[in-house]
Amino acid sequence: MHRNTNNKRSLSGQGLALRLASYFAGSRFAARYHLNKPAERIAYLSTKNGFKLISGIQKRKARTQATAQPKTTAQLSAPKNSSPLFDLSLSDEQQIIQNTLHTYAREVFRSQAFAADEQQQPAELFSGPFATQLSELGLNAFSVPEALGGGAQHYSPVTNAIIAETLAWGDMSLAYCALAPTAVANALVKWGSPEQKNTLLPRYLDDPLCISAIAVQEKQPLFNPHHLRTEAKKTKNGYRLNGQKTLVPFSGQAEHYLVAAMQKGRPGLFIVAGDHPALQFSNHNTMGMRAAGNGTLTINNAELPHEALLGGEAFLQRPDNYHEFIHAGQLHWCALAIGTCQAALDYVIPYCNERQAFGEPISHRQSVAFLIADIAIELESMRLLTWRAASLAEAGKPFIREAYLAHTLCSEKSMKIATDAVQLLGGHGFTKEHPVERWYRDLRVLACQTSGLHL
Repeated sequence: MHRNTNNKRSLSGQGLALRLASYFAGSRFAARYHLNKPAERIAYLSTKNGFKLISGIQKRKARTQATAQPKTTAQLSAPKNSSPLFDLSLSDEQQIIQNTLHTYAREVFRSQAFAADEQQQPAELFSGPFATQLSELGLNAFSVPEALGGGAQHYSPVTNAIIAETLAWGDMSLAYCALAPTAVANALVKWGSPEQKNTLLPRYLDDPLCISAIAVQEKQPLFNPHHLRTEAKKTKNGYRLNGQKTLVPFSGQAEHYLVAAMQKGRPGLFIVAGDHPALQFSNHNTMGMRAAGNGTLTINNAELPHEALLGGEAFLQRPDNYHEFIHAGQLHWCALAIGTCQAALDYVIPYCNERQAFGEPISHRQSVAFLIADIAIELESMRLLTWRAASLAEAGKPFIREAYLAHTLCSEKSMKIATDAVQLLGGHGFTKEHPVERWYRDLRVLACQTSGLHL
């Protein structure tokens, strides 16, 4: 990930104000005079305004710079960067986004996570305060190009990974609900035809929020996303789609789905309206990610027009397109896992410092201290590999190998971190009184789902 010096100059004052507000909110002075909450609120409003400021700056820059391609293409390019170095420092723009979303994740996601997990009703989420707050945040504006009314100027998987990680710190399942529609928009921006972009992308800027999802996973042993049973046969008027997808979110309430299917032995992606009469949805009572309302989507002889194939025949002619789509989705899951593991680490440290046993905090015991240290080490390795793969994708370089390594590591270590977090809380870790049992259940999905997201 590379720092953008232009953003640093234009937002340095805003960044300084955010750092001062955050520092005061966590100071002893604020705690002594019970000013933490008001200070945090000021910091939240400042970061939220900063988030809006970024979008405004991007739009003004787009209007003042001549573009070489027609407006209807709405194509995002990789950000310009002259340095070949791998820089882990955040740009001021990324820092503002992270600060804003961290406050949002704490105030909104954390407060609703338990009820959402118990109720398993995504439809209610997107018709209540959650949808309003999510709409006000404007995440979709950073996926939709400025030419179509959004605020995106560059294709930035690194920034998208930061967004996913920060939201998942609040709750992994709710973060998935928030980012699944954005994932569809990301795929449309990268591979969609001009007609597909002009028709669908403006909907992601409207109220109420556009609910959409990616459907890849299938019910088969040793599932391989490159060898699908779902099939699209070419017809005179377009395509006939048949198959079954599992672990699809939103309880059948999506406006449209991006469905992976084989077409003449080649995997492709098809845009299917959620109210298509050939679709049937059945809910599952899943172990984790319960707020998303996962279930099985059955497609029985769905007649689709030629325009339903994402990117047209050009997408199928380059096999790397689908490979990149799948591995970028796996990176998105890695980012969600990193944010959830960070939440677990941030939770167990104060717990172990405060929990007394034999007259002293349990963190004084080497077995406990070393376990927490291992969590921190493994978490940083997960973040490093994921950001490295995302930075290669952002630079337009091959990233599939790095994405595979990142996903392999995150699948193994995230489960170990969740297990250790439950263990550190002892009997409390096995109860719903503490959120670690929910994080344990949610993180299990990383090793068994290849669907729903695209970075």
